Amino acid sequence: MTELDELYQEDREPTPPPHPRILSLANQKGGVGKTTTAINLGTALAAIGERVLIVDLDPQGNASTGLGIDRRNRSCSTYDVLIGEAPLRDAVVATAVPRLHIASSTMDLSGLELELGTTPGRAFRLRDAIAALNKNAAPDTDYTYVLIDCPPSLNLLTVNAMAASDAILVPLQCEFFALEGLSQLLQTVEQVRSTLNPNLSIHGIVLTMFDSRNNLSNQVVADVRQFMGSKVYDTMIPRNVRISEAPSYGKPVLVYDLKCVGSEAYLKLATEVIQRERELRTH
Repeated sequence: MTELDELYQEDREPTPPPHPRILSLANQKGGVGKTTTAINLGTALAAIGERVLIVDLDPQGNASTGLGIDRRNRSCSTYDVLIGEAPLRDAVVATAVPRLHIASSTMDLSGLELELGTTPGRAFRLRDAIAALNKNAAPDTDYTYVLIDCPPSLNLLTVNAMAASDAILVPLQCEFFALEGLSQLLQTVEQVRSTLNPNLSIHGIVLTMFDSRNNLSNQVVADVRQFMGSKVYDTMIPRNVRISEAPSYGKPVLVYDLKCVGSEAYLKLATEVIQRERELRTH
């Protein structure tokens, strides 16, 4: 029995189907573009009419900062939600982007695993919080998408995200050890599927920081497409200085510079995500 199996043995139970589509952005490697993708995919989905909530589960809180949410305005955070002291609605704040909201995080999240210890149902804290989210909400204030920005590790926070999600979206940097990290993540998804969430699937893999002039980038793309086939999105996110600059202004790149290649790539990715959603619904 694996460590994950042991840790969440008592938490086995079927997942109720939540109303919004819940996608986790997960990869245990840091610096692969998870937060950047969460912010900009969320912005692009909101721009085409979806009502989107980003749930920041990373103690570093970069998704919150990147959307201009000051640390002083995070009196209620995802930490308060996961320890059971507040409903998710109380942690939600509006961003400067219409139809895009965020539940911010704080450094308190880093101690969550120790704090919850062996509490029964600890892997389902986020799932239950999201399930209550749209109850009693007016039709024009409920969310159609929830995007969960996971920390760069496979800990209780990531397990909570996976247990709550319909599918995983994996940002994968075009670099040497990309496939090695991917196989580890796929094993974790499989463990979560067998113990906590039988409906979990891989929505897709988005290749990030792609540089067409770099032979290694092109080789990684070829390897990942061979290994994962149709699970890899057609859209690739290029290396782009505007994407890197935008968070320091507290803005998604789509707001910071709509015409840059990075913004165009995220709009294409949003279109592709919606297209896959339609295909999933028709099957």
